[in-house]
Amino acid sequence: MTLTELIIACGGNENLLRALRVEEQVILELANPALRSSAAAELPFNTQLSQLSWQPEHPLDTHEWQQLGQWIEANQRKQLLSVQELTTSIYRPSWHIAPPQGLLNDPNGFIYHQGEYHLFYQLYPFACDHKDKYWAHVTSTDLLNWTTQRIALCPSDWFDSHGVFSGHAVSNGDELMLFYTGNVRIGEQRDRITTQCLATSNDGLHFTKHGPVVDTLPPSVTPHCRDPKIVQHGDHWLMLLGAQHQTVDHQLQGRLAIYRSDDLYHWSYQGLYGDELGQFGYMWECPDLFELNGQLAGIICPQGIKSSSEHYKVPHHNGYIKASLDQDGHLTLGDFTTLDYGFDFYAPQTAETPDGRRLLIGWMGLPDETDQPSCQDGWLHQLTCLRELSWEDGKMFQRPARELQALRGAKKQYNFTEASVNQAIPLDTKSYELRTTMTWPETGQNTIRLMDNGEQYCDIILDSDSQRILLDRSHTHSTDGEQIREITWNTGEDVELQVLADHSSLEIFINNGEYAMTARVFTPEDATCLQLISDRPQLWQDVTLWPLG
Repeated sequence: MTLTELIIACGGNENLLRALRVEEQVILELANPALRSSAAAELPFNTQLSQLSWQPEHPLDTHEWQQLGQWIEANQRKQLLSVQELTTSIYRPSWHIAPPQGLLNDPNGFIYHQGEYHLFYQLYPFACDHKDKYWAHVTSTDLLNWTTQRIALCPSDWFDSHGVFSGHAVSNGDELMLFYTGNVRIGEQRDRITTQCLATSNDGLHFTKHGPVVDTLPPSVTPHCRDPKIVQHGDHWLMLLGAQHQTVDHQLQGRLAIYRSDDLYHWSYQGLYGDELGQFGYMWECPDLFELNGQLAGIICPQGIKSSSEHYKVPHHNGYIKASLDQDGHLTLGDFTTLDYGFDFYAPQTAETPDGRRLLIGWMGLPDETDQPSCQDGWLHQLTCLRELSWEDGKMFQRPARELQALRGAKKQYNFTEASVNQAIPLDTKSYELRTTMTWPETGQNTIRLMDNGEQYCDIILDSDSQRILLDRSHTHSTDGEQIREITWNTGEDVELQVLADHSSLEIFINNGEYAMTARVFTPEDATCLQLISDRPQLWQDVTLWPLG
């Protein structure tokens, strides 16, 4: 039987859902098994997975595997036509990037290429579930107005059949190169196979897959090896991978695996890095590496590290590390510092602008947290605002990208002339930028209450007794995730706040970007009041506000 004869016997190419490759064996997942002919019915068939197994007389060649992928991609793109419409939702952001339908997670491939910014993100478009991921694609010339392009990559080939997982991009002359992790699951036991794959485009919109460029795992690394970041280093390139190392005594450790290439197509393994951090979580995800004001810095998302906060129980963390890289590509890592102290921040990516700034964007969500009110409207999660990074006084600072100031409407200034324990300000919007300085209380608490309708709200609390800044969303609509986040504040200094709100999100920047806290906050549509609350009368400092749109 030839491949063509097999496809006909399986009900035609429009009946194909997935193609898997186990050595030279071909496994086809069918949409409707009843369409099999008698010839196909004689082949081994797994009813639970709707998968047929075929051992060809001669191994399929590259063209035949590509043909299978093209048929499956065509079927997937037909399905995508039904989920492109933007659903109506009171929680939908007015200026953040969010999916029209389905589940969004990691940003991918953020890069400036040929006069335009390209940004991709993980998307399962058919439900608010973590299933086979696509790469959605948006472009912009000004970092404000984003144009939705066709889906860039579909999970259609034998090497990415269960998800086009996260990765990055390289602008290589006229060519845009996407590096990503191909995710495959085999059998009812769902054995994981991961490879690092490449797709390229000459027009920035239509991509050709080249398959795996790294097709084996590093020594002593489990199949949890993903999220390639490509860094130019002298006359060659380095690929950083988040990895899970299994020690000789079967302990699991997060590490970075590094590969080297002279041409971006052929890669050789360099080694595992990160031993300086010891037993620091069981997996590292989404690595990044770049220079800020002369300091090399890395970003990782470690899973399974301990938090110093009693309120932080989830295993997923984010942070940055001082780093150094010698001429041979050997990486040394320093101490880990949390990047964002809020509820919903993970998998950030950075890109360099033509004027040399380093911009960051992250996923406003966490793995495993999918029960949010927006699901009733058919969509889940969004991306953060763009943030400018800088290195100051040995720390990484984050500030909203200066381009976002173009979103501001008419400025409003609120001044207070008498001491009080409460000031209520009706804002009439849930999309705004707010700036103020909160006086640190000598005792007790000072609070700024946001997205408030009297019953539901989110509080930023300055607590002198515990020497903490608390972010408390326990009085909002029920959502997956914890209810309190905190930052230690033992200086006694006043707290400078810049808050960006967008219907169901808050991004809080403290002391000119020294700290950041990101949160999904779901409150009713009429929760548009702001309150200043204190335990004792005080003269509140000015509040400046701009509606954003």
